[in-house]
This record gives sequence, structure tokens and C-alpha cells, in this order.
Amino acid sequence: MSREYRFVQVDVFTDRIFGGNPLAVFLDGTGLDDTEMQTIAREMNLSETTFLLPPTRSECVARVRIFTPFHELPFAGHPTIGTAWTLAHLGRVPAGAKTFALEEGIGPVPVEIEGDASHPSFLWMSHRDPTFEPEIKERHVVARLLGLRESDLLPGAPIVTGSTGVTFTYVPLARPDVVDRAALDPAGLMADLPAARETGVFVFAPNSTSSEERVYSRMFGPHLGIAEDPATGSASGPLGAYVVRHGIVQRRGAVRIVSEQGTRMGRQSFVHISLDADEERVRNVRVGGSVVPVLDGLLRLP
Repeated sequence: MSREYRFVQVDVFTDRIFGGNPLAVFLDGTGLDDTEMQTIAREMNLSETTFLLPPTRSECVARVRIFTPFHELPFAGHPTIGTAWTLAHLGRVPAGAKTFALEEGIGPVPVEIEGDASHPSFLWMSHRDPTFEPEIKERHVVARLLGLRESDLLPGAPIVTGSTGVTFTYVPLARPDVVDRAALDPAGLMADLPAARETGVFVFAPNSTSSEERVYSRMFGPHLGIAEDPATGSASGPLGAYVVRHGIVQRRGAVRIVSEQGTRMGRQSFVHISLDADEERVRNVRVGGSVVPVLDGLLRLP
């Protein structure tokens, strides 16, 4: 007798179908072993696929396991936002609840809903306080690995790795058109830049308007089997802290930033970042966005 597993697919960090970052959510992963989950994620061939399981922590509404086509992740952004929206939409959170937590590999991840509790218009996820490693000094090497010149890097802005649960290498570039020209050499990254070889490479440029703090971004994740990611929530928390800390965003206090990502690959996404900043530190980092349902499916396994 075959086993049946229902899933839904949603687009995350967008307000329209076929934008943002697609996510498959398997509504009950009970009975699937690690190898089966990884194989299913490879079959779905999306940046991430999540599997819902009963929580082991009383403060969480569900345990969530997150897989790229090649690896399991302890934490990720668009899977958290998309899975939280799905749980709320299906009535799997306490009635009327606007806040709840998901159990991920790093522990409980708090989520906050805006709008109708059963059909959220927007969701926020909380991040840990970001941490950063010392500056990567080999700027000419980084530029070459991106198919760029050292003069294409944003002057005075350091290249660093940072994390709120998953580590990325942040490479600030001079302008949005330079971001679009970037083309990562994965083999060269592995050979020539040991500090970044096991990280996603997040390139971005200032793109603010008179009324809104904005950056224009792309993320390459070859070590995860992701050539390019349309929207990377787990990278966006540290991104917000970086641009405030290094003066790319001049504001202090309650800061709101929008990261436009995925445009170059035809899946425009808008990742919203909220944080509190003073001269000493950045705290209360949140990442948010909208979610759009796309399809429902049923997977049959022997």
C-alpha cells in the first residue's frame, strides 16, 4: 500500500503569484526518514522544502525541518515565513493567535501575523542578534570570483561573514547594475577563498529613495545546491545590521529597510527588515513579507 503525503506550494516575499521564492510545505512528515525527506526536496527542486512534524517543545505549534535540494538547514527565512502562513491559513495555530513559534534546528523561532489570523496579509519572523567575523581582506580575489573588478566593490565597506543562524558572506557593491553583472565562480570560491567556501555569497548595493531605505540584492548558494536564491530571509537579518553598522543606512532608532532580490532571475521579491539601532548595537531584528498560495499536491510513496 502506498503512503500519501499532502503538500502545498506558496510563493514567499511577494504579493503576486509566480513572484518571490517558491516553497513546498509537506503538511505531515511523520513516517518519512531523513533520506526520504532529502530525496523529496531534491525532487521538488526548489530552494527549500519543509516538513511539518509534532513539536517537541510546548511553546511551539509545530516542528519544521528544512531541506535544500542537497542539505538540511537549521534555520531559514522564506521557509519560516511560508510555513507559518500555511499553518495559519489551515487553522493549525490557536484560534485568533497573532504570535506563535516554530521549532527549527536552532530552537524556537517567533513569528508575528499582520491582518486576518486565518489569512495573514504579512508575517514577521524574529532573528537572533547578528554576529560578524573579521573582515575578509582579499578584496581583489572576491571581485575576481564574482567576475568583477575591485573598483566595482563599494568603497570603504568591508567584506565580512555574518549570521543569525546560517552564515553568509556579505559583499557590498557600488551600484545595482554591478549587482546584476555579478557571476559567481563556484570552483574558484572553493579553491581561493576558504573563509567563504561554506557560506552563501550575498551581494548587494545601496538603492535608497528619498522616502525609503532600500538595497538591491542577490544570493548565490552553490554549496547548498542553489545556484541563485530568489529571496533569502535568513541572510536579510544580518544584512540589515550590516547596512546600519557601516553607515549605508544612516538612520538610528527604529529602522525599516527593504531588500529587493530575485529581480535578475525573473522572480522579483521584497524582503522587509525591521530593527532597532543605536551607536552601540543592533537588536530586535525581524524579517517579514507577504505570501501567496500557488498549488496543492499529493505525493505517493511505496
